[in-house]
Amino acid sequence: MEETDLATFETGNVHPFYGTFALGRDVEWACRQFVLNMKDPDEEGIGTFLHINHKSPAMLGDTVIISATVSHLHGNTVDCDFRVMVGDRLVAEGAQGQKILKKEKVERLISDLRRG
Repeated sequence: MEETDLATFETGNVHPFYGTFALGRDVEWACRQFVLNMKDPDEEGIGTFLHINHKSPAMLGDTVIISATVSHLHGNTVDCDFRVMVGDRLVAEGAQGQKILKKEKVERLISDLRRG
C-alpha cells in the first residue's frame, strides 16, 4: 500500500491506514477483471453496488492481497465476493456487482442523463 492510498482529504491526513475510498477503488478493479474477460468488444461493465466491511486496518507499507470470486452470474449480472488480507489478517470483506451492457446502451444512457 502506498501513501496515495491513505485516508487523506482536503483537511489533511486522517490516519496512516488504507482509506476506504482507495480500498473501494482497488476491490472494484479486482472484481472488474471478471467482466473484462467475459464481455464482448461491443460491451462494457457498469457497477451496481459495492459493500465493504472493514475488519482491521492496513498500514502504509503493508502488502495487501485482494481475492475476488464470482458469487452470482445470471444473464448480464456479475456479482463478486472479495476478501482483503495483510498476511493472515483479514482487513476487509464484502461484495461488488456489475452489469454487462452494450456500449450503445451505455452511450444512450449518458445522452439521456445529460439532456435531463
